[in-house]
Amino acid sequence: MSSQLPTRRNVLAGLAIAVAMPRVASAQTNEAPMRMRCSFSDQSFTYRLFDSPTTRDLISLLPLDLKIEDFSSNEKLAHLPRRLDEGGLADYSDETPGDLCYFRGWGNLAFFHAAYDYRGDLIRLGRIEGGVEPLLVKGEFPLRIDLVS
Repeated sequence: MSSQLPTRRNVLAGLAIAVAMPRVASAQTNEAPMRMRCSFSDQSFTYRLFDSPTTRDLISLLPLDLKIEDFSSNEKLAHLPRRLDEGGLADYSDETPGDLCYFRGWGNLAFFHAAYDYRGDLIRLGRIEGGVEPLLVKGEFPLRIDLVS
């Protein structure tokens, strides 16, 4: 009598394949990650962007000259010249200081420098490379955003 239940070996092999597949797929694409540089005052920092319709729409606007200002105790914000495509909306649970999000309510960029909670009106666009220290400079400044090639 043969059992139709998977063996431990088969389960582990399947799990290993499932974990490895995204890495193999990303290694096979020769695309460099999308990156965006932000500069204000004497601060400069770079975001590694996540591929989504919202991110691609933001990139289509670059370069941008905006104003960055403090908002709340955990973020800076910058108002965009127009609303972005919201096709990048997806739930996430690993909110991290350094996340760059698009706030659907006002159509602005949110640069988080401290803890925040995911809400359904945020679309995460990317994560800062390096520390959040540049975002801790208080005040309102002209902001330049460029695509890094």
